[in-house]
Amino acid sequence: MGGRGLLAVASIVWVLAAVGQAEVRGARFAVLGAESAVPRAGSGVPPRTAHRAPRTVNPAPRTAHRAPRTDSSVCIVCHDRLVSPSGEDVSIGGSWRASMMANSARDPYWQAAVRREVMDHPEAQAAIEDECSICHMPLATYADRAAGGSGRIFARLPIGGSGDPAAADAAEGVSCVVCHRITAEKLGSPASFTGGYVLAAAPAGRPPEMFGPFQVDAGRTTVMHSASGYVPAEASHVQTSELCATCHTLFTGALEPGGGEPTGRLPEQAPYLEWRHSAYRESRSCQSCHMPDVAERVAVSGVLGQPREEVSRHVFLGGNFFMMRMLNRYRDELGVVATPGEMALAIARTVEHLQRDTASVAIEPGPTAAGRLEFDVVARNLAGHKLPTAYPSRRAWLHVVVRDGTGRTVFESGALEPDGRIRGNDNDEDPTRFEPHHERVGRADQVQVYESIMAGANGALTTGLLSGVRYVKDNRLLPAGFDKAAAPDDIAVHGDAGTDADFLAGGDRVTYAISLPGTGAYEISAELRFQPIGYRWAENLRAYDAFETRRFVRYYDAMSAESALTIARATRRAP
Repeated sequence: MGGRGLLAVASIVWVLAAVGQAEVRGARFAVLGAESAVPRAGSGVPPRTAHRAPRTVNPAPRTAHRAPRTDSSVCIVCHDRLVSPSGEDVSIGGSWRASMMANSARDPYWQAAVRREVMDHPEAQAAIEDECSICHMPLATYADRAAGGSGRIFARLPIGGSGDPAAADAAEGVSCVVCHRITAEKLGSPASFTGGYVLAAAPAGRPPEMFGPFQVDAGRTTVMHSASGYVPAEASHVQTSELCATCHTLFTGALEPGGGEPTGRLPEQAPYLEWRHSAYRESRSCQSCHMPDVAERVAVSGVLGQPREEVSRHVFLGGNFFMMRMLNRYRDELGVVATPGEMALAIARTVEHLQRDTASVAIEPGPTAAGRLEFDVVARNLAGHKLPTAYPSRRAWLHVVVRDGTGRTVFESGALEPDGRIRGNDNDEDPTRFEPHHERVGRADQVQVYESIMAGANGALTTGLLSGVRYVKDNRLLPAGFDKAAAPDDIAVHGDAGTDADFLAGGDRVTYAISLPGTGAYEISAELRFQPIGYRWAENLRAYDAFETRRFVRYYDAMSAESALTIARATRRAP
């Protein structure tokens, strides 16, 4: 036997030994493999794009195949310790493990928000836990549904401390076995939204497939099957935005206290629909920004890996730097598995992404007069969806400061208070009011806040998703190519921004007209700040006396001073 043959044998033996150290949870996954789909309500509209049928090369034999595994550790055994030719660590396992995808079930804000909804609507607890877990605890909930039940959340918490037999699957979050087993069925259609994905069924007498973008030869297919119980299948749909849309296009139905049928339908988040209405639809996918390719040829496996072009980093870049910091700080309480170093690297990548790829700010001079300074601040959205997007707790705003020649502040709008409030923002001061969209700002208590504000059936403002029936304000910055006049209701602009001629695709222009005490030179600074969990969304949880809500409020109180990040900045001297 040649050197390469000995290396192959040694590699397979090492993989099987490493895999054998972890617990096999194949029995529960047999339920997942036995069902091709969990019925969901939907229109049945066909997918927007045609996908190439999955192709398996020389799969493992029909008999005596290994029971499939559900834990990510079996994948990480081979898909880690990956280094590019230039020395960059592009490990798939370590990158994913520190992401919000891997920590979706550990997220203390999500847990607190679900607890709040259950306390508001106790009669709907089973339905709430089922819908809220299909994308945060997908492995466990999909299996529950396939067996004729429904997903559960609180029975499987805390992470690492629950006796529920499916708790380990729940703790996996959005794992390898979820995304890489989603089929092309229904993708892009309304039926696929709100967690309506379909996991591949295991063919009778054959091992189940894991979908990926590459064709894998027979030898490496045998290695993967021996280690994990799966065989790889080349499938193009895993690189489409429609796959991401299954859990990032979510609709909720408003519930009346005491039960009854839903009283309204609310698009909780719709970044996919925003992207589809933008210019990015023709040029960039979700993955191209959030899972950027490695620029060099690199192997996707540390065991007999074949160098590939256009390997996607499994970093899942997003905006939730604050939650990632919270997870790292309270890692022992929350059962975080990623190392402190892995979390720190993921946080640094997230901050870099936000400050490099999402927005820009410019200051343009206006007319000047004695005792008056006028200028425009132009905020531009560089993302392929609204900014901010997704969960409506997120907000961005302009922090504008004018200083005189001595450095003294003579005007400031949008300062962040230590408790997470925006100074001058109506909604932070009073939960019954909200800050309007501004075309002109002339006072310190006027702040341009880019956000979505919900109201219930009674017209009162709310941060309860299952109480909201409509948005009374949505002036989040629009992506390039977004026609606000033609936007469908689910992604429409709401409030005064709809009639603002300077609030258009790609950004917004705000005029600042400020009365000043005298003449001379002034320095203007403008920042676009971003806060993943706005003050009101956290503060409204304080009234709910439950473990999850009390814990999150404690975390937020301790970290509120660092709850926001400057993602773009400009300075200019005037006149």
